[in-house]
Amino acid sequence: MLKYQDQMWQSIGETFVMVGIAIGAALLVGLPLGTLLYFCRKGQLYENRGLSLVLNSIVNVIRSFPFLLLVVALIPFTRLVVGTSIGTLAATVPLSIVAIAYYSRLVEQSLLEVPRGTIEAALSMGASKLGIIFKFLYVEARSGLVLGLTASTISFISFSTVMGVVGGGGVGDFAIRYGYQRFETEVMIYAILVMIVLVQLIQFTGSTIARLLDKR
Repeated sequence: MLKYQDQMWQSIGETFVMVGIAIGAALLVGLPLGTLLYFCRKGQLYENRGLSLVLNSIVNVIRSFPFLLLVVALIPFTRLVVGTSIGTLAATVPLSIVAIAYYSRLVEQSLLEVPRGTIEAALSMGASKLGIIFKFLYVEARSGLVLGLTASTISFISFSTVMGVVGGGGVGDFAIRYGYQRFETEVMIYAILVMIVLVQLIQFTGSTIARLLDKR
């Protein structure tokens, strides 16, 4: 393992870059998209069946698409966005798209758990649209939103392990190149253990934060 120590740390850094950008995309785009999905649903405050159908169709298609095939299909788009289809930065493009679709659905589900009376109370107090979202909905759903982001982050880590297809690197790519392909089983096992520890830390942190935020 000492022989590959530098490569391992580099792979961990690449994984952090990919997952970090995916989390950023999930929060910046997935959170508003999930909120819009919630408000456009039938019977909700800003019901819009046409928009709801379009958004739900897009999210469902992306989430049901096999990730490896999605990575390959998005190569032209990735090259258009970042100028290349190879490397860690290129790998973040399909990963971010999946992150947006995945987390937006979890956001919608979390908001659906907020009692209907919360919105009615906000309207009775004359709250604005942004006020309803930030001061009522997100506050009531904050525990579920954190748990959803935690589950999403773990999924992003899993997705990142196949990014070696576009030369994205990461721990998964390290395990394949230095462990599996060179028949060094102990290297592959070490990489797997690193991933397990990382996932456990994320799950513990996310669950702890969600528990502290849950005031019910």
